[in-house]
Order: sequence, then C-alpha cells, then structure tokens
Amino acid sequence: MFAVLNTGGKQYKVSQGDLIEIEKLESNVGDTVTLDQVLMVGEGEDVQVGSPYVPGCKVTGEVMEQGKGAKIIVFKKKRRKGYRRKNGHRQLFTQLKITEITKG
Repeated sequence: MFAVLNTGGKQYKVSQGDLIEIEKLESNVGDTVTLDQVLMVGEGEDVQVGSPYVPGCKVTGEVMEQGKGAKIIVFKKKRRKGYRRKNGHRQLFTQLKITEITKG
C-alpha cells in the first residue's frame, strides 16, 4: 500500500517501512508522529484520491533523526559594481520511518 502525503509544503509518496527526510518537525527522536494530510492512498488498481485530503486516512511514522542537510552556498553578485555577498545555509530536517498507513 502507498500513500501520497503533504507536509512542509511538499508532497511525498511513501509506503510502509520507507525512510523519508521531511521539513523539521518539533518532536524528539523515538517519538511517534501522525500525518493526516493524505492526498492519495491505494494499492494496485484500488486507489482513493482525496479532494483535497482523503477523509480518515493517516500515516504514522517514528522519528529516527533530527539533523541538518548538506551546506549550500548562496552567492550574489552584480557585475561591474563591486557587489558580492556569500552566505551558507544548512536546512533542518526530520528523518521519519513510516510504520503504518491506515485507510479511512
């Protein structure tokens, strides 16, 4: 069974046992998180599409890690003006292990 869920402004296609990295959630390692913004759920030909969400459907996951992603460099420049700015950024993430998908 798979589900398409919405969290952090992004959509993820998940199935049971998957490890996904999503935008940071305020929870500790080992906590159980329930995501209820499920856009689509199904298995094979039996697919249920929500408008916008599937009622009663939930995806449950366990927080495996809270961390920071790889560093990216933000570099701004305007030619012939001597304007140069360099910044780095590391995005915070939460790694989830999907434990259960319940249909509504």
